[in-house]
Amino acid sequence: MSAARFGQLSIFFPMWNEEEYLERAVNAATEISEELMAAGTISDYEVVIVDDASTDTTPQLADQISAANRRVNVVHHPVNRKLGGSMKSGFQASTGDVVLYTDADLPFDMRELHKALRLMHQYEADVVAAYRFDRTGEGYVRVIYSFFYNLLVRVLFGCRFRDVNFAFKLVRRRVLDQVSLRSEGSFIDAELMVSAKKMGMEVVQFGVDYFPRTRGVSTLSSPAVILKILKEAFALRRDLNAISPDRP
Repeated sequence: MSAARFGQLSIFFPMWNEEEYLERAVNAATEISEELMAAGTISDYEVVIVDDASTDTTPQLADQISAANRRVNVVHHPVNRKLGGSMKSGFQASTGDVVLYTDADLPFDMRELHKALRLMHQYEADVVAAYRFDRTGEGYVRVIYSFFYNLLVRVLFGCRFRDVNFAFKLVRRRVLDQVSLRSEGSFIDAELMVSAKKMGMEVVQFGVDYFPRTRGVSTLSSPAVILKILKEAFALRRDLNAISPDRP
């Protein structure tokens, strides 16, 4: 039997009040990981839940699932740290050779991970990020927000990405060893991709069908979130633009 193409895969979910999605998300991550092991793509896997000080039953459900499955680990935040803080905790807690970050509401078919890992291997990519073919299902206002945000990232940092904030980032361990993320808010997606690109790492993007959230409430387009994104983008502009392959 030939060796797996990749070592351990980590899949982590930042969660705040996701009791309606938690079990489904973990089941989907487990199912795709078992498929990838059977196909010889990965040698092992783990699932990490980052509970961002949830006020519903997310913490208890996460602990119950973890107690019943040795491959599921839980990180609890004593205070709410938003998306940036949750992603930093997730990356830190993940021990895999490759790490996937995504949302608990499963905004894409998890079987896209087969393609993402294939692209990572074929193109020797360090980061594989997805973009949505069509995101109008969540309303045209958010489509407009996204257009101007991606344009802003291009203007401020000289990096052209599609749908930079979409919750599908597959990264190799060496990226996490070299990139030091600072954002506490939703700018962290762009910070990760801009940092990797400026370090000379290979960033590949591909399109996926998008499945909008049907339960719970998304807060990612609230005025407070947008303001924090803008503040962090401008605060980190100089440092991120100073990054080069020989100067992390």
